[in-house]
Amino acid sequence: MHYTIIDVETTGRTNRITEISVFKYDGNTIIDEFTSLVNPNCYIPDHITALTGIDNGLVADAPEFREIAQQLLNITENTIFVAHNVNFDYNVIRNEFKLLAIDFDRKKLCTVRLSRHLLPGHRSYSLGKLCKDLKINVVNRHRARGDAEATVILFQKLQAQENAEKVFADFLNKNNKQATLPPNLPNKVFNALPNATGIYYFKNKKGKIIYVGKAKDIKKRVLSHFYSKAQKSLDMVRETADIDYELSGSELIGLLMEDAAIKKHFPQYNKVAKNTIKGFALFSYQDRNDLIHMAINNAKTTPNPIITFFSMREARLFLERICEQFDLCPKFCHLQEGVTQCSHYTIKNCKGVCKAEEPIESYNERVTNAICEIINQNKDVVLKEKGRHAQEAAFVLIKNGTYLGYGFIDKDEQISHEAQLESFLIRQKDNNEVQKILRTVLLNSAQV
Repeated sequence: MHYTIIDVETTGRTNRITEISVFKYDGNTIIDEFTSLVNPNCYIPDHITALTGIDNGLVADAPEFREIAQQLLNITENTIFVAHNVNFDYNVIRNEFKLLAIDFDRKKLCTVRLSRHLLPGHRSYSLGKLCKDLKINVVNRHRARGDAEATVILFQKLQAQENAEKVFADFLNKNNKQATLPPNLPNKVFNALPNATGIYYFKNKKGKIIYVGKAKDIKKRVLSHFYSKAQKSLDMVRETADIDYELSGSELIGLLMEDAAIKKHFPQYNKVAKNTIKGFALFSYQDRNDLIHMAINNAKTTPNPIITFFSMREARLFLERICEQFDLCPKFCHLQEGVTQCSHYTIKNCKGVCKAEEPIESYNERVTNAICEIINQNKDVVLKEKGRHAQEAAFVLIKNGTYLGYGFIDKDEQISHEAQLESFLIRQKDNNEVQKILRTVLLNSAQV
């Protein structure tokens, strides 16, 4: 079995290669080596130069990746790709090949994960600190050849450990999740994750939350991040050193918990939604014949709206449902424009006000009833949800149209009035994103 033990230096955020070093190893000795600076054809930031010593002038006359691509394909062919935090080096190289429309596919081993398994007990598994603990002399730290050479020595020490052959074979087994776990994440942390609904927190080495997610099955969803090839996921996974979680019992409460956690912690890998003004509003007006119209308009220019929405589609579907429920006219609900009489493709129960077949007073009464129901519906709502275990129930509380929070109650508790829920309530802040989550649930339940 042959290995290629590899290290790359890059431009940082853009991850273009500035230097690469490859040692081909037959399991006993080094049989080949390839080391080269690489011209990334982009700017090398000052902080990267400060770390590696590689600046734009140093790589100006170096070959571009396309010029060394064939040499890399040749030296790594039929070998196992080995690196310290292998997913980083492997994906950087694979992405360079992808830009050349070349598929790069090699089996891989990570010396961080192997070290955690075969050399347990170290406070840190970064290359520098691990080499210091193991008395491996690193020449030219943060340069490709120096780090690759140190990784060769580390790899040889790993080979010499008891049970190393079986561990290597297990890690090379594609069905073994060990190979996909982040290098800094202990196995026991991942193994402790539940196959249950809730939210999860990715944390870095300092314990800072860097990502919050929601899942029906926390363990399964977390594992999917480790398989992702998206650059954001690769960067996030590389930083992950711990994962925490909270059970929610239901998807709805999970969504509400996720929104609150993102707004509290502002994790760097989450997109934090801006608290934007709601987009569309349903309003009413009377024309010169005293007939009451309902219509949708931009929320910014609509004073005293009946109800607001986050998209035109959501607003239109809601108005179609109200129109059908109260036998209103699609023309005077402005679901059809430029017609003398309504002829909606699904709403067929207009009583003829647009044909002067129904008195305006009769029509206006139904419009008024519709508006009153819209205003009053969902002002005070208790949504019943699944608890976090079989002996528990959960709820979401809305009062006067405002979201107050959620709570969990043992099924043995005797609740006879909504006021009793207050003592179990976990209070939360209302916001546009929460209203959007709840609106979808409330509209769906109203249509059942």
